Amino acid sequence: MSTSTTISAYQAVWLKPRPLARSPSAFLLLPLLPPKPALKHLPSEVWSNILEHTFALYTPDGAFVEPRAASWRVDLLLVSKDIHAVALPLFYARVHIASVRVLERLTARLRAADQQWDSIRRIPYSAPGRWIQTLDMSGLQCRYPEDAYHLDALLNLISPLVPFLTNLVVSPQMALSRRALSSFAERDGASNLRVLRGVQLKTVPQGYDDAFVELLRACTRLEELEFFGTGVDSADLLVAPHDLSSTPPHFRPLRLPFLRRLAMLSMPISPVLRTLLHSPLPALRHLTVTPYDELSVPASIIPRFIATHGEFLSSLYLHTVKQWPTALFPSPNNLLETCPSLHHLSLELPLPRLTLSSTSQHRLEILSVARPSPEFLQVLEKLLPSLPRLRFVRARDVKWLRGGMSVKARQAGVQGEMLVWKRKLGRRGIQLLDAEWKTDTD
Repeated sequence: MSTSTTISAYQAVWLKPRPLARSPSAFLLLPLLPPKPALKHLPSEVWSNILEHTFALYTPDGAFVEPRAASWRVDLLLVSKDIHAVALPLFYARVHIASVRVLERLTARLRAADQQWDSIRRIPYSAPGRWIQTLDMSGLQCRYPEDAYHLDALLNLISPLVPFLTNLVVSPQMALSRRALSSFAERDGASNLRVLRGVQLKTVPQGYDDAFVELLRACTRLEELEFFGTGVDSADLLVAPHDLSSTPPHFRPLRLPFLRRLAMLSMPISPVLRTLLHSPLPALRHLTVTPYDELSVPASIIPRFIATHGEFLSSLYLHTVKQWPTALFPSPNNLLETCPSLHHLSLELPLPRLTLSSTSQHRLEILSVARPSPEFLQVLEKLLPSLPRLRFVRARDVKWLRGGMSVKARQAGVQGEMLVWKRKLGRRGIQLLDAEWKTDTD
């Protein structure tokens, strides 16, 4: 850098060591360091994107995984006033509740802010309630019976204070009361809900309308739905209802045009299941259900549900919740016929004897089974000519033995059966994967 450039960048400073002399002299003071450039101003939108990635970690497909430590996030709010203004809405955007005490403090904070709010600034809802988009209570546990009643009261208070809530995740171990479900259905912004997971419902065969159905009726933009039932403990489920094939005159179908993922576990029949059976689901592509056959459970409508909404399914997962005692029921044999667009099919024990017309060509690419068996291998070999796109077969509950094991250990039991599957399927270019989606390297 030249001297003229340095002088022009700074205000000139002259040193006059002898100002009272007859001929005073002056010396120009030159800076030793180059001029420091001015900081560039970042728009608030850029800071918002930076802080959003700082507050949360994301998987490659964009799904939210887990927030960083809460204490570290609080420290970030104290950096400056500008950072605080941008980061505070992001801080409240995703709330994870670990205990009833935390939910109680959040409810008190939202109620206090709502009581102090006014409409002078023409903001429709109070903060921080309007900032909350995700309310995750999947890790919440009620240790005492009175906690369940207290939790229900807190949810009834907090539901009208979060109008822009899009993701609601509750714990399957806690059952929401009719009052809590109605409060979420009747609140402002109920149609903003996109994801609803972890809801526990009672398995009952009668009726079409209940509080949960009314909640779904209000959530017209729902994209992902997951709920759990109570199994087949009731003796009423042994008797098949007479009105499964026809709908009552006063029946109103649900409007869920955006529902893509649906999971219904441990539930052969219920009012919401019967309502979904007779409602159009044009966007449904991923279905997870617990298989209940009509011979063992006459009241089950699971086979009828798969046949009704299986035409455009791309993935079908048959899964039984592992609890004691675990009861496994057969799956339909015509899954490939009723679901012609499947790309991934995951079967549950006992493995069905799948059937498919010899003239049909199915689109199946991935087939998952719980454990390989020689009986199902014979069924699969007969289907392979009709499955030209099949590339992967996965053993969902089995892992390959680690390296260094003896040859006899690798040829015994399930590992030996997997080697047989690997050899026979490999001739057709099909890879055998284990529970971790890995191939056998030995």
